[in-house]
Amino acid sequence: MPWLSGVTRAKKPERLPTVLSRAQVQALFSQLDNDRQPAARVVRLLYGTGMRLMEALRMRVKDVDVTGHQITVRGGKGARDRVTMLPHALVEPLLARFAERRKLFDADRAAGVAGVWIPEALAAKFPNASREWGWQFVFTSSGLSADPSIGVIRRHHLDQSAVQKLVRRAAVRVDITGPASPHVLRHSFATHLLEGGYDIRTVQELLGHSDLSTRMIYTHVLNRGGRGVRSPLDGL
Repeated sequence: MPWLSGVTRAKKPERLPTVLSRAQVQALFSQLDNDRQPAARVVRLLYGTGMRLMEALRMRVKDVDVTGHQITVRGGKGARDRVTMLPHALVEPLLARFAERRKLFDADRAAGVAGVWIPEALAAKFPNASREWGWQFVFTSSGLSADPSIGVIRRHHLDQSAVQKLVRRAAVRVDITGPASPHVLRHSFATHLLEGGYDIRTVQELLGHSDLSTRMIYTHVLNRGGRGVRSPLDGL
């Protein structure tokens, strides 16, 4: 309609991300030290790699390069692939998870369970891929479920609510009063890298953002009162 040409979209208010301190992250992880559930390993992965929750849950065996210490994130925001680091501290836990997952995979194969879900285009191109070990989700649900589109019984990836609830429970136990969610760990990853002296473009690539200005919000989080300027009074 002609009158719509003069209408402008309202700007979203800029919000600073919630970031946990290193001490708070350590306290949060202390509640997971004896937890060997897949969800607990996902929590550490989010902080260690900066991945989004669904990116971590959709991670497949073939996407993890243990030797090269890197993880390929497939189909991130904007349908873009990227590479992030695999922390040395997560190598052993992931190898242990692979061993557990392989046993489950072999048991499912023996029971005749259908292969893992893969995108339709890839399924058409590689018809046997869904039954190959490399295509399996690393973090899976404990039970089987029906694919809502075709009704086939499969073992799907872990539900995101399991990770969200685990983070909330751990935060309550260690008295973290601010918002605590899986996505807060991603913000904390970015901020702590900048605190460690890494440049913002490196952080941008690891997070998978195309717009550098989007990542500038983390520089505001780094600032302390007066945008990081030291008062001359403090120098007396």
